[in-house]
Amino acid sequence: MATATITPDQNAVIAEIFIAAPPARVFQAISDPAQLPKWWGQSGLYHVVKSTMDVRPGGKWRSDGIGADGKEFYVEGEYLEVEPPRLLVHTWKGSYSGPLTTVVRWELEPQTVNALHPSGPKKSGTGTLVRVRQEGFAGNVANATGHGEGWKRVLGWLEAFVERGEISAR
Repeated sequence: MATATITPDQNAVIAEIFIAAPPARVFQAISDPAQLPKWWGQSGLYHVVKSTMDVRPGGKWRSDGIGADGKEFYVEGEYLEVEPPRLLVHTWKGSYSGPLTTVVRWELEPQTVNALHPSGPKKSGTGTLVRVRQEGFAGNVANATGHGEGWKRVLGWLEAFVERGEISAR
């Protein structure tokens, strides 16, 4: 189960989940434009329908999606750091968030866990601790809180796709 917290300065959201798969597999799911639309979304909420990625520092990315209301949206940015299979850092600008641009840092840490791990109490074994830090909210608590809830959902979808091959319902 994913967790998300807002930093005390209210500038960043940090979300985590344990996924029972190696970092290389998780990295592939978040950096392959053919895979990302398969898992990023949920029926009745929103879902990504198309993704383009030039996964290298300075490369651009964009995901186009459809909201529950049928309206189209996009999120885009530029890759700042790419170190497969452990690190992916990029900017994030959504069509729904005005001029706000944040930075998302995906850290994939190989880990052996026991049944008491806070990100997955029912899991044990070897896998990946996925930590997402989205920074740049400048004290906008509502925006940070909304993104924190969003990251909990997204990491749950990523977990379901990587561990069980679940495809998002449309």
